[in-house]
Amino acid sequence: MTVVVLLASLGAGAWGSGVFGKLTQGGYEDPASQSAQADRMVEQHFGRQQGDVMVLYSAPPGGTVDDPAVAGGVTAALRALPRDAVAGVLDYWDGHAAQLVDADHTHALAVLTLAADQPGAQQTQFTRIRDRLAVPGVRADIAGAVPVQQAITERSNADLRTAELVSLPITLALLVVIFGSLVAALLPVAVGGLAILGSLGVLHLLADLVEVNPFAVNVASLLGLGLAIDYGLFSVGRFREELAAGRSPAEAVRRTVATASRTVAFSATLLVVALAGLVVFPLGFLRSVGYGGMSAVAVAAVVSLTLLPALLGLLGRRVDMLAVPWRRRASGSVGEPRGLARLAGVVLRRPALFAVPLVAGLLVLGAPFLGVKFGAVDEKQLPEGNPTRQAVAAVDRSFPASGNGSAEIVLRGAGPAEVRRFAEDARRVPGVRGVAPAGASGDVVLLRATLAGDPLGEDAKDAVRGLRAIPVPPGEQALVGGFSARVVDSVQAIMERLPWMVAVLAGATLVMMFLAFGSVLLPVKAVLMSTLSLCATFGVLVWVFQQGHGAGLLGVTPEPLEPGMIVLIGAIVFGLSTDYETFLLSRMIEARNAGMSSPEAVRHGLLRTGRTISAAALLLIVVVGAFGLSQLATMRFIGLGMIVALALDATVVRMMLVPAVLRLLGDAAWWAPGRLRRLRRRIGAHHGEPEPEPVIEERAPELSGRR
Repeated sequence: MTVVVLLASLGAGAWGSGVFGKLTQGGYEDPASQSAQADRMVEQHFGRQQGDVMVLYSAPPGGTVDDPAVAGGVTAALRALPRDAVAGVLDYWDGHAAQLVDADHTHALAVLTLAADQPGAQQTQFTRIRDRLAVPGVRADIAGAVPVQQAITERSNADLRTAELVSLPITLALLVVIFGSLVAALLPVAVGGLAILGSLGVLHLLADLVEVNPFAVNVASLLGLGLAIDYGLFSVGRFREELAAGRSPAEAVRRTVATASRTVAFSATLLVVALAGLVVFPLGFLRSVGYGGMSAVAVAAVVSLTLLPALLGLLGRRVDMLAVPWRRRASGSVGEPRGLARLAGVVLRRPALFAVPLVAGLLVLGAPFLGVKFGAVDEKQLPEGNPTRQAVAAVDRSFPASGNGSAEIVLRGAGPAEVRRFAEDARRVPGVRGVAPAGASGDVVLLRATLAGDPLGEDAKDAVRGLRAIPVPPGEQALVGGFSARVVDSVQAIMERLPWMVAVLAGATLVMMFLAFGSVLLPVKAVLMSTLSLCATFGVLVWVFQQGHGAGLLGVTPEPLEPGMIVLIGAIVFGLSTDYETFLLSRMIEARNAGMSSPEAVRHGLLRTGRTISAAALLLIVVVGAFGLSQLATMRFIGLGMIVALALDATVVRMMLVPAVLRLLGDAAWWAPGRLRRLRRRIGAHHGEPEPEPVIEERAPELSGRR
């Protein structure tokens, strides 16, 4: 089995490298929404209106786009484009369309429609023609939806390679410091590398079946590497602890599998369920990220549960080979970590003095989230100096009507009088600057409404809602599409499905944690603690990425948050919070089953897992931080969100708030009704009685209580 897992991971990695050629931007809209229906109807009757590629040609200083050298060069370049890649070209020089040239005739626009209608094929066609759009002596700025998608995809792939090159050496160095042994440190890194390879293979398979967004690969690699290292850390740490307690290598492996590996399997299952909550949304982006994340976590767990125990059995006590000179004692020693022991004593003596201020502080951090505004992924995801982002800004300055600041209104079955009446009503909608006819085909009429302000602003969104509220007679149909309408519909689709995701997360956590720990209050407390951590994380993200505090240091442009990213962060952070809760509670449950009182069990679990959880969070922060070095604002959003969540969760929540709350709950924390306990035993979910744990050296007398 071990050899099979190893060969499968290596083979999947070799085959999975082909996934990078199949990634496609998109999937940020609800295909069943009104805006999507409008877009399909417009394309069916009038063709793609915005074009796929826009080229802004600028005349040399002192000249105009009407100069023969400029006009002749541009015309020749556009006419030479391959017909199998470019289905249509609309430009100023062909008919001198006034809307495609600026007032002083120094800038003119060419709008290209690509032959393909699928994102992957469009990016391939754009790559073919990109260099052919240049004209000697004329500046050409290339913008449009496809170039932006291409730029984000290329940047995402490059950042992924950089992140992996940065994170692996630093992680290995930290593991050497944590374990004090190069051999022990190499094991989690090896598991992490195999997890990345395996997840790439799964994503390549998915790319043949569904659309896979580049962020899915980044998130899968991040989770696969980070969680595999965390799982390796927990398993190797428990193995060395058992060796330090005097057990034989074979017995140490058996106990590691029965305890740490069982907890790894449980926590991985919870995280997979959390990511499965993304599949309830209709947006292809979220679904592909959910598939990628679930596959990465599953591969990391499989490698950790099969290959790692086998390697530990082969190494035995040689796991501590190549120890570093400064190592003072084995990490598996039964002695207490002094800092944690002092912290546990203070928290458990005065739990209310810790719990109340900590909860209040987390709520204060989360307060900015009450003012969250939602937007969309656009060219501002790219760094300010990126040529494609600069090209989009140049086109918006010279030709604002060609950008995202308009709504497309499709009227079906309306006569001329009804069309005029609708247009008059539309002009009176607040936030609409003007309405003009844009085409007619049979009984379908297209109107274009120019919206005021930022397309992602509330004025534009309110204008879309106002246009949709205009009544139409029976038998007629009015659909409103366009960029702002797609944003409105995406937010609505997410909000409508969000309760289902919350139900999946909370329901699965409550059920699985009860089956694992046999308590009613522990799962409820876990959900509440994870929610607090999540709220605080969201508040910080709004404060930085929307309100702009420190945005300059991160190199991002403050703007409304993309709702899909909020949902993604929510699923990942909730899963990771529950992950650390599982490792902490599992040791407390072991202590309770061994006969300790509630305060002693809480103290024992904190002392035995505190350093490991802190080390795991630190390692995952390093991995996330490396991915956060990405030049894409979205990856920096994910990176900062996870760093804040991990830092809060591994310190404030797990080390102080959870022990304080458990101390306040006392014996009630472990209680469950008799019927539920019997049901749990019937389905075989209860823990067997473990062998006695190594005795803690100094048990605090003031924490002893009723058994």
